[in-house]
Amino acid sequence: MYNIKVRGVLIEGNKRYHDITRDITNPLLSKTTPAWWWAAAFISSAMLAWGVWGFYNTIANGIGTWGLNNSVSWGWAIINFVWWIGIGHAGTAFSIFLLVLHQKWRTSINRAAEAMTIFAVMAAGMFPLIHMGRIWDGFFIFPYPNTRGPLWDNFNSPLFWDVVAISTYLTASFLFWYVGMMPDFATIRERTTSKVKKAIYNVLSFGWLGSARGWLRFESAALLMGGLTAPLVVSVHSIVATDFAAGVVPGWHSTIFPPFFVVGAIFSGFAMVLTMMIIVRKVYKYEEYVTQRHLDAIARVLTFVSLIMGVAYISEIFIAWYSDSPYEMFVFFKNRTVGEYAFEYWAMITFNAIVPQLFWFKKVRKNITMVFIISIFINIGMWYERFVIVVTSLSKTWLPATWHGYHPTVTEVAIYVGTMGFFILGILLFLRFLPMMAISELKGVLKETSIVTENSENHE
Repeated sequence: MYNIKVRGVLIEGNKRYHDITRDITNPLLSKTTPAWWWAAAFISSAMLAWGVWGFYNTIANGIGTWGLNNSVSWGWAIINFVWWIGIGHAGTAFSIFLLVLHQKWRTSINRAAEAMTIFAVMAAGMFPLIHMGRIWDGFFIFPYPNTRGPLWDNFNSPLFWDVVAISTYLTASFLFWYVGMMPDFATIRERTTSKVKKAIYNVLSFGWLGSARGWLRFESAALLMGGLTAPLVVSVHSIVATDFAAGVVPGWHSTIFPPFFVVGAIFSGFAMVLTMMIIVRKVYKYEEYVTQRHLDAIARVLTFVSLIMGVAYISEIFIAWYSDSPYEMFVFFKNRTVGEYAFEYWAMITFNAIVPQLFWFKKVRKNITMVFIISIFINIGMWYERFVIVVTSLSKTWLPATWHGYHPTVTEVAIYVGTMGFFILGILLFLRFLPMMAISELKGVLKETSIVTENSENHE
């Protein structure tokens, strides 16, 4: 049972069941769209259009439009692929782990976090395909009966690993997200006066009636899917980490990479959830649902994970020194700390391991502006981490004659901005047409806190 005296009220404003239904469904049933939504949609569409140009330029003219060379064969495409995959861990980790641990404070945030997962993974999936160079040969990486030999084309290819990881993770995350919305679709179906919307939401809800048997099967399915999907949070980013760890490049060939990448993914994902929910609670005036306690809980999680990230960075440096390998020591002690990419390295350390420690102070956690700024810094720091891993290790390897710097081109920047626009536009469409919070779960939390409050009052 949720202890309201210890943890506080999760839904403020003395809400009733009807109030929750009305507040969550009003943005969907409203006939007018806010001006800020149209402005954000216009900007994100412009970003997406620039990204489409970047994709076209790459496909039409080849990978030569990127800043890659014989030394740095992986650039912004892989950096942004790993970054988006990390952000995509937020929804599943947030919803499933906290669901299994029976954390009630997740109910106001999990739906938006799951939506963020869907669009982030879709954005990530664009990069491995286009990074092949010959996108029209993309079918080579998919498993299907063929005359070229075995069913699976090449088990040893990291491209194949990424395809399996992304497709499995996207499918499981989408099913978990969609099944959770079915009762809410039925609620919207009953409240809307539009015959078209009523028909659409009836199809989306699969004729949900809200019977006791239906709720029992729904809750069982949610727990079952959560249990089956939870290992994917670990396995997916472990596979992405193995893309690097399986090589012999100095700075990559390390057994710490799989757990390091998983923790980093949860770190960046939670930071992006914090960024998005602060914006959502402000523009939709949902301060009574996404309370200070919710933001405080996420900040505490980020503080803990930031300590793990700091330990991982120190462990990498120690292992490089203890190995006594001149190549490893050069990568960490010269190329990264004082070399050409020293700024990116120290930005990574500062934003990921030092700045989040400000959350130890209660005054910082209560300052929404400071929390928002720190969450942005964490997202920037995690992007720098991927840049440091990819570029610093490839730019200077064993032979000085092969050393070569790397700088992204306009085409690479356009593709990244385009995926950012795709992500933002997807979130905007989600906020406009789908319930951004789980109505049934919010009512469940309200019921539990009401019972605790009544019992405590009667006891007194």
